[in-house]
This record gives sequence, structure tokens and C-alpha cells, in this order.
Amino acid sequence: MLLTSPRWKDILEKIPPAVLQVIKKLKSHNYQAYLVGGSPRNLLLGQNPQDWDVATDALPECIENLFHRTTPLGKEFGTILVHLEEWHIEVTTFRREGAYSDGRHPDEVDFIPRIEEDLARRDFTINSIALDPISKRLVDPFNGRKDLGKRIVRAVGIPRERFAEDPLRMLRFFRFQSALDFRGHRQTFAAVEPGLIKVVSPQRIQFEFNELLLGPRPDRGLQGMAKTGLLETIAPEFKTLEDVPKVLEHLIKSTQAVKPDLHLRWAAFLHDLGKGATMKRTAKGVQFHGHHKVSVEMAREILKRLGMPRSRKEKILHLINWHMFECDPRFSYSALRRLIKKVGPENIEDLLELRRADIIASTERFDLAWKNFSLFRERIKDILAEERVFSLKDLAIDGHDVQKQLQISPGPQVGEILEEVMDWVLEDPRRNNREELLEYLQENFKNQ
Repeated sequence: MLLTSPRWKDILEKIPPAVLQVIKKLKSHNYQAYLVGGSPRNLLLGQNPQDWDVATDALPECIENLFHRTTPLGKEFGTILVHLEEWHIEVTTFRREGAYSDGRHPDEVDFIPRIEEDLARRDFTINSIALDPISKRLVDPFNGRKDLGKRIVRAVGIPRERFAEDPLRMLRFFRFQSALDFRGHRQTFAAVEPGLIKVVSPQRIQFEFNELLLGPRPDRGLQGMAKTGLLETIAPEFKTLEDVPKVLEHLIKSTQAVKPDLHLRWAAFLHDLGKGATMKRTAKGVQFHGHHKVSVEMAREILKRLGMPRSRKEKILHLINWHMFECDPRFSYSALRRLIKKVGPENIEDLLELRRADIIASTERFDLAWKNFSLFRERIKDILAEERVFSLKDLAIDGHDVQKQLQISPGPQVGEILEEVMDWVLEDPRRNNREELLEYLQENFKNQ
């Protein structure tokens, strides 16, 4: 809820003492000091900010002289990192920026005396509010508080100029719509030029995309990206869905429906991406045979291009690969155990969550699909709660036991025998005791 008339008592309670101390010290030396960026926006929305940035007319050298522990984070651009207690607070001199030849950093920076000029260089009106908690003063030259009230993301000044300065702002435009559940201003939306994003590094794109996906309304941001063509520019693989538009709609709905864990949001957004490339019209209707395999390869290229960390990438791809698992509540308990072993007990709950979102985002035979899924999920949860044998490492014997009992040398045969033992145990987990397993080895593999 927007604080239409700032309740300074509530605001001050949310600001860490270390941040107030930095501002007080600057002001005690006759410098201006304001909270800027996301913290004034969040404070006015009644939220708790995560980051605290301070803007001042003190020059970088003066900031360094005032505080004992500092790091020149970007001194040439006016930013000094102040370390106070456990806090690391960015303090930046008011500045005016020149052209952005590299699409990220200004070619030159001029330090200036007025906060209003500093706010004019920022991206969106809701991020162009300065707050002085000591004097209890707001500086809002671009009506950011009004846009907060209207729940609008609007560029400061001329949108095309803001996007040309740093094209990543186009993606941030949609990220804030997701994070705040705001709508995009029409003229700012119209100024998006997808081709500009090509000069932005993959790592910066990945960070903003991740933030978009983790917001409470990723559907807002993803729909906007798709409409402007920004999505296809970042991930050309989505062009294959042009002839099957309902698939993209389904992917966006699935992303909205799944839990806000990053690997789940990515898996939901990419799980059916291969349907465009595998679509076949037959007498039985439209089919997408093997689309999960194609989705894995297309997702792999996207995630690799964006520089996704390997462990997260593999987790996402694993979920996509298995998202078509048969969800039949009539499966035997041994069949359910084998499924858990195949996908990994550490992945089964994520896979169930992905299927839940997949069903919610579908319209065909929803009632039946939901009923079957609910029964299936309950049976899986019962097994997970009661049993602990889902992988070879859970067996009461290991490879050394196999070698000793059967008097064989190390090699692939040992692993093959353990797999057969595991299959036997999955039929009845009570068999997983050392004595019984050694006897099973003796009876079934001794003379092989």
C-alpha cells in the first residue's frame, strides 16, 4: 500500500541504524544526503528494502576521508562502498552522465551539486525519488509517487533515450512489472527496441531475467517481453512457437503457477519449448512426439548462452526431461519406487510441483487430470515418508561386498549386479538388510 502521506515514524523504523548513521555523518559535515534507488520506492510502498544506496554532493575523496572503512567500488563514477558494522552501503556523488557508447557505462561523468539533476539520469520514475530521513524530506521531480499510486512503470523523460543509454533497462521495465505487479506505461512500452539488447552481456541479462521470473507476477513481464519481441531477441528458440501460440501462453501460465524457486520457474517456462519443432498434424489430431527431448536441447542452448551456473542448469534440464512422466495413481508401489529412483528422490518433489503447475495452466480434462495427480502425489508422499531406499547408496551392501561375496574383480559387472539387487529391493524394501542381500547374491549370481 502506498503511503500517500509519508508516515515518517514507520519509515524510520525500517531504516537500519548504520544507514542512518552514514546519512547523519554526511549531513553533519554540511553535505546533502538522500536515500535513492529502490529503498525510497519500497519504503513508500510500506515494504522492507533489501538494498540501501545513498546519494550525496560530497566528492568521492571526501566520502573516503569521512569514513574509516571504504572501498572504491566505482570511484571514477562517484561510488564509494562504506563499511559500517555488518553493512556495506553504496555512497555515490550526485552526477550527470554523458553518452553510453558501450550501452552500459557513460563515457564521462560530471559531478553536480543538485539531487534533481542526479535523479534525471535514472531509469524509471518510481526509482527517481530521493528521501532524506533526517530532514523528513522527499524529492520527487518526476512524479514517481504518483506512478506508485497508479501502479505504473514509466521511464524518466524520453523513453527511447533511457533505453538507448542502457538497453538492459528494457528488460528491467518488464522485471519491475513482475516484481511489483505494476503495468507498463504505454509510451514506455512502445519505445522498446529489441535489437538494442544484443550489446548487453549475457550475465546482466540472466540476472534481470532471474529477478523477473522470481517476482509475484512473472506472467506480466513475460507477456510484455513476448509482445515487444524482446523475448525472441534474447532467446530466438521461441520463434518456433509462432505457429502454436497457445504453447507460449501455456508456458507463461505454468511459470505463474509454479512455486517461486528459480530452477522451477525456469523449468516451467521452458518445459514445452520443443513443441513448435515437433508439431505434427495427424488423423488423430496435433501431436508433439518427443517434444520433451527437443525442449531439453533448446533449453540447454538458452541457459548456456545466458551463462547459467552448471549445477542450476543441469537441475532445470533434468526436470524438463522428466516432466512427461506418467502420473497414474493405479501404479504399483514398486513402480512408484522405480520412478523415484529414476528421477532421484531429491528431484521428485520438484517434479510433482512442475506437474501441478502444468495441470493448472491447462484447460483440457482439468478435473480428471487434477484428481489423478492428487491421488498420485499422495501415494508418492507416503512412500517418501515411510521408506529410505531409493538409490544404490541406500542399499545395505556395496560394491566391495559384491566382490567379496562373489569373488569377482572390480569392473562394470559389479555395478550391473548392484542394479539388479536394487530392482529386487524396490519390489519390497524390507529386503534391504545385509544378511538377506548377501544370501540373494549367493543364490542368484555365484555361478555367473
